[in-house]
Amino acid sequence: MNEHGSVAEGFITHQVTNQAPPLVYDAWATDTVLREAVSREGGAWAEAELAKYGPLVGGELMQLGFVANENKPKFRPFDRYGNRLDEVEFHPSYHRLMELAIAHGVPNFAWRHEDRSGAHVARMALFYLHNQADQGTSCPLTMTYASVPALRRQPELAREWMPRVNSTTYDSRFIPAAQKQGATIGMGMTEKQGGSDVRTNSTRAHQLASRGPGQPYALVGHKWFFSAPMSDAFLVLAQAEGGLSCFLLPRFTPDGQRNAIRIQRLKDKLGDWSNASSEVEFQGATAWMVGEEGRGVATILEMVALTRQDCMIGSSGQMRQALVQAIHHARYRKTFGKRLIEQPLMLNVLADLALESEAHTAFTARVARAVDASHREPREAAFGRIATAIGKFWVCKRAPAFINEAQECLGGAGYVEESNLARLYRQAPLNSIWEGSGNIQCLDMLRAATREPASRDALFEEILAARGGHPALDAEAARLVKEFDDLGTLEARSRFIVERLALALQASILIRAGNSQVSDTFCESRLAGAHGQTFGTLPAHAPMYALIQRAFPEGVETPR
Repeated sequence: MNEHGSVAEGFITHQVTNQAPPLVYDAWATDTVLREAVSREGGAWAEAELAKYGPLVGGELMQLGFVANENKPKFRPFDRYGNRLDEVEFHPSYHRLMELAIAHGVPNFAWRHEDRSGAHVARMALFYLHNQADQGTSCPLTMTYASVPALRRQPELAREWMPRVNSTTYDSRFIPAAQKQGATIGMGMTEKQGGSDVRTNSTRAHQLASRGPGQPYALVGHKWFFSAPMSDAFLVLAQAEGGLSCFLLPRFTPDGQRNAIRIQRLKDKLGDWSNASSEVEFQGATAWMVGEEGRGVATILEMVALTRQDCMIGSSGQMRQALVQAIHHARYRKTFGKRLIEQPLMLNVLADLALESEAHTAFTARVARAVDASHREPREAAFGRIATAIGKFWVCKRAPAFINEAQECLGGAGYVEESNLARLYRQAPLNSIWEGSGNIQCLDMLRAATREPASRDALFEEILAARGGHPALDAEAARLVKEFDDLGTLEARSRFIVERLALALQASILIRAGNSQVSDTFCESRLAGAHGQTFGTLPAHAPMYALIQRAFPEGVETPR
């Protein structure tokens, strides 16, 4: 000890200063944009349920997401005696994430409340929130949600499985579904020789009893991507005598034996670490035909339409989380004598990200309303068919660049796994690849626009509903109508057309939402050319601080 304190104090090299504190917050209450979108599209009646999930997402679920991604699923092909298991072992944090998500209705809220208009909009918000905490669990959650229209094609199967799908109890036990309190559903479409061209599937379905819908078959073949292999059942495609058909494939046979689903390996993926994706072989696995024989693609596409919607929701939610992290950091970090958020360049970047995020959230909520109303209103069904393809292309494509920009706001700290931005960046490309990559979405848009006049009419009605709201949108709408005139080059130009359609739709939705600061800045920057090729290039007169405050108001965080 000396006059200056202990000897040890003389060796202290630094103190931790100028760092943002850990963030715990209410992901629903702090999201003005989401709350307005849910209300605008008809889901405000569910606000009490959404309000319950918000604090969990910004608190317990966020921490569970870190742990689940640090502890990847483990494949257990055999037990110690050599008996075949074909099981995947998950960390307890994964099961807790699933438990909370299912209890709060992430996969089932819409179906339990489908008698009320806006149920799918409210469920969209739940899924949007959940994706901010963890993305891997979102895979089985979305497939379970999306399985319902296909299951309903076969009433006897729906009677058996729908109560399990709609259960708010998560049951992780690997036992026959009939003995469980709730169930999850997976999907298997792609094979290694075909990818998106599922009509080249080689898996064969051999009839075991009578032929046709609702009857049992034995499946022999493989699936190259078989996500969430511990699900209780899967909707898969296989070639029956009458052509490619859809089947429900449970993990256990009716006599309680493990079905002949042989997991070959788990995929070593760039992201999505908390979830298991696998390659499997079917060695005479028992399955039941769903829908008409030979109409498997049409049957399973009802499921795919909803999983594509969820790709939009997932990417929107991930971008929202990246934005929150960037704004939070910039409010506490000081550089060159000012807080980061007060530096003009950083202010522009954050405002640009906030504007982009709001446009994606608004578009995603509008598509959810179309999905919600599709069985009641033919016009909404037509709009939903084309808008889902446009949105899936654009929203998911924007996520990697967006999240990378948010990482840059944190500098090196945004590149390490201790920040969830590194995980979000690894995750960012997935939704543009899954459920039909960008080219597939463009082709689907073209198919709807050229073969379904109702879809094309609904699309332009939606854009023109904001006519007069901003000159840039009026000019863009006129140009887009002409883009479809040259049929000979339409496919080659379709990415450009889809991109511009997405921007026009977002502008129309924002104009009608009524906040002119947001819509004018969006139209000027995205449609009128007052924007560069990177984020942070808004014109200097843009209401930057207002955009950031709207996205994540100052003082709403509760640092611990």
